[in-house]
Amino acid sequence: MKITKIFTFDSSHMLDGHDGKCQNLHGHTYKLEVVVSDGLIQGGAKDGMVMDFSDLKTIVKRTIIEPFDHAFIYNGNNSRESQIAALLESWNMKTLRLGFRTTAENMTVEMFGRLKNAGLPVSLIRLWETPTSCAEYEGE
Repeated sequence: MKITKIFTFDSSHMLDGHDGKCQNLHGHTYKLEVVVSDGLIQGGAKDGMVMDFSDLKTIVKRTIIEPFDHAFIYNGNNSRESQIAALLESWNMKTLRLGFRTTAENMTVEMFGRLKNAGLPVSLIRLWETPTSCAEYEGE
């Protein structure tokens, strides 16, 4: 059985060295779909549920939304992006350092891993960068 919950958050990033517009600092209103797959709970207050949607929301908000929302998400291995982050941090602005290029594809893998590490039986992550473009990761 699977359940899905959808979240949104706003972040900025850039893809230094990209051969298109995404080389510039820009933002997105991301839509995140989290699919959880597990057996149904038998008995108790949550009988017949994969998990309570409220519990799912709590885990995703703490693990993904709080660190990513309204942050400049940057590749900490890239000197130009790190310089921009340092400037923003000197102005007490929110940043999130990741160890890779901040493509939707890479961030989807990262989010999947964070949720797995938080104990969530996540089976699929879909991250929409625009209303028509998304990356999807099912784990390995």
